[in-house]
Amino acid sequence: MKKDDKNEQKINKDMTIGEVLQIDENLAEVFMGFGMHCVSCPVSQMETVEEACLVHGVDTDFVLKKLNEVAK
Repeated sequence: MKKDDKNEQKINKDMTIGEVLQIDENLAEVFMGFGMHCVSCPVSQMETVEEACLVHGVDTDFVLKKLNEVAK
């Protein structure tokens, strides 16, 4: 693995919330910290991170940054 590979985001805006939670279920706390309590909603299996951010009025890039920080 190259050194640069560690800096790549493994969570992206096109992943569903369900996919993100499969990586690490503790990431639900990050979503909830942004007021996104949709982690327990059935829609989370179909809704992408970007779609959820738009619905909740939060910055997608900032949420992704936090998710990837916690996931490391």
